[in-house]
Amino acid sequence: MNLPVSISASSIAQIYRVPSANAHKGTLGHALIIGGSYGKIGAVCLASKAALKSGCGLVTAFLPECGYSILQTYVPEVMVQTDVHQKHITHIQYPIQPSAIGIGPGIGQEPQTQKAFHHWLQQQTQPIVIDADALNILAQNPDWLSFIPAQSILTPHPKELERLIGSWKNDDEMLQKTIDLSQKHQLVVVVKGAPSRVVFGPNIHLNTTGNVALATAGSGDVLTGIITGLLAQSYAPLEAAILGVYLHGKAADIAVPEMGTQAFIASDILNYLGKAFLTLSLG
Repeated sequence: MNLPVSISASSIAQIYRVPSANAHKGTLGHALIIGGSYGKIGAVCLASKAALKSGCGLVTAFLPECGYSILQTYVPEVMVQTDVHQKHITHIQYPIQPSAIGIGPGIGQEPQTQKAFHHWLQQQTQPIVIDADALNILAQNPDWLSFIPAQSILTPHPKELERLIGSWKNDDEMLQKTIDLSQKHQLVVVVKGAPSRVVFGPNIHLNTTGNVALATAGSGDVLTGIITGLLAQSYAPLEAAILGVYLHGKAADIAVPEMGTQAFIASDILNYLGKAFLTLSLG
């Protein structure tokens, strides 16, 4: 295990790219967010909007039929493809070729959904972002980890991580187990927490932004969308993860002096994301 490296403003400046003045929506990537189930469509709404707000040119959401009107109303800029099933995902099929895919927010763990995820996962060849119940499905089926494309990004919170790697006695043991998972399957693992850490191989990147306001429902869905959107814009997977956690936390840091922590919700991350980007552009 190498000593952690801080994710600082100076290191982010080496990653962040200002969009070209000649860019258009067709050159800024097409992100696909797959997820949602009855009662959990909000997760896909947040992730999809976050992908757009990350600077991605196009975003499509794939979700059960019950989420169609909800998502089209919440964020009309996002295109929608639906599953044949009303309440949960049963077949993951879409007529597009996205630049990057994030899967898991609100997806649930129905047997049909697990089967669809298994079939879909075996067809993937490019790095993907995996979150929420997609991680829990992997924890129940650890042999499926071998199907995940190299350099894919996993974004577990502590309980999801524990289901993947087992329990730990202290922080060092948790990090070593996460490193082992990363090295075995060539994965980028975003360990969400206070602070969040990005693990890739033996290297640990320690985020320096964020605060307790982020401990709110939907915060992780927003992070998934941001990282997927950055990946779609051709950031390398590790870069997308590092920049994503930094911006996610920076948005909360800017918001808290204006609104405090108690009233802060996941949608507020989206509302302050532009100001977080401005700190990068202005130096």
